[in-house]
Amino acid sequence: MARVVLAKAHGAALLGVTGILVEVEAARVGGLPRTAILGQAAIEVREGRERLAVALRAAGLWTGEEAVYPVILNLAPAGLRKAGTGLDLPMCLAVAALTDRSLAGALRKVVATAEVGLDGRLRPAPGTVAAAAAARKAGFRGILVPPETAREAGAVEGLEVLPVEHLAAAVAVLRGRREALAPLPPEPPPPPARDLDLADVRGQHLARRALEVAAAGGHNLLLVGPPGSGKTMLARRLPSILPPLSREEALEVTRIHSAAGLVPPGTALLAHRPFRAPHHGASLAGLVGGGVPPRPGEVTLATHGVLFLDELPEFPRALLEALRQPLEDGVVAVVRAAGRVVFPARFVLVAAMNPCPCGWLGSGVRTCRCSPRLRQRYRGRVSGPLLDRIDLHVEVPAVRPEDLESRAPGEPSARVRERVAAARRVQLERNRRVGAGPNAGLAPGALSEVARPVPAAARLLRDALSRLGLSARSRDRVLRVARTLADLDASERIETRHVAEAVRYRVLDRASGAGPGER
Repeated sequence: MARVVLAKAHGAALLGVTGILVEVEAARVGGLPRTAILGQAAIEVREGRERLAVALRAAGLWTGEEAVYPVILNLAPAGLRKAGTGLDLPMCLAVAALTDRSLAGALRKVVATAEVGLDGRLRPAPGTVAAAAAARKAGFRGILVPPETAREAGAVEGLEVLPVEHLAAAVAVLRGRREALAPLPPEPPPPPARDLDLADVRGQHLARRALEVAAAGGHNLLLVGPPGSGKTMLARRLPSILPPLSREEALEVTRIHSAAGLVPPGTALLAHRPFRAPHHGASLAGLVGGGVPPRPGEVTLATHGVLFLDELPEFPRALLEALRQPLEDGVVAVVRAAGRVVFPARFVLVAAMNPCPCGWLGSGVRTCRCSPRLRQRYRGRVSGPLLDRIDLHVEVPAVRPEDLESRAPGEPSARVRERVAAARRVQLERNRRVGAGPNAGLAPGALSEVARPVPAAARLLRDALSRLGLSARSRDRVLRVARTLADLDASERIETRHVAEAVRYRVLDRASGAGPGER
């Protein structure tokens, strides 16, 4: 009976943006010379058998005599589909350990993730942060990565990062030769500071106020106005008034972007809140995630940041309706025959649209020539259930000439950000006892505890519900916005003025059915 020689190494595969440890088992058995990879390996993983054979020879780890033996590679757990090129390195190390038994002990302590070139050089693979997090959670001591992703892996505390440039260097480090470790590349310069500031915005006092409220409570915002009124300009300045990322938020943002292969080489943690602005021609998978294997979409890449949808009615109806789950639950569930993947999707939505197809309804700049039926059809592209999930509906009128000619700058983003940060601190401390974060995430049951208006404000809200025909979901959103307005005022109670202002931001809920510019 032929003798079987076994060896093991460890890598990681991505399940959405989460790292799942993969045990790579290598076996040398009798029979015809061949290399087989088992365990639901995607095509790029199966192609690795040709790459690893050439790379092992290039690194001097596989001689001609050893190459005649058949090698079987099994990737466990077998029920998980493995994709990506990050398993190249652990597969090579498992094969190398078949002939060098001294590697076995070291391989039990580390996880490896890298693509291996034909010459044995290591290249970055997506998902380094996720792999490092999985390794730390499982109790591994270190992680072998290319130098380009070493700082990225180092963002996960409690794990030794071992940067290596070549397969031969990885084996040398496992044998205890620390001098084979590669130096870290110089840390890239910090990204240029965003020069988008609210001080650049002229006029639009109501829209600026709504932007501050959206930032303070994490509320979704819809801007409705004619072309040139500054809707895009306002949306792009929302990140400038959001609080800085906490370490936990920065780690999650980096993990998501690492899984998508979007972290610049040499970067540790991403420092800025994401701003994603997909075109209305984006695919469903590109917007909410999907594909084979499932990859994060724009709603996930915008997590802890801003998702901007310009020309909202131009997006296909199916894409807009697909936003309802992430807006409500903060996650996207992608279901396939092979299983279910859940992506995070906690973002502030800013959408912009014209009041009618030509854009000039009620602008005072040009005459709108759209028929009432055409206007109704245009607005009907955005469904009521989706509008219900947007907290703030704000008209952005055409900018007045005197505002454009004014040289006095508007209030700068830094000053607004101070008020936003103060309001966030108050609500995060208060909402912690009901298991919520910013006010936009308050569950209906928690509203009665932390967002109870004074009697006069409660009567005003009841009158508004009757007059505007608000849904139960819209009522809850008015209360959440009123709670944020009170926090900006440093008020423990929700007063009448807070409810009145919150109702003002439901411009598309008028019971008359009239849209902006028609009242």
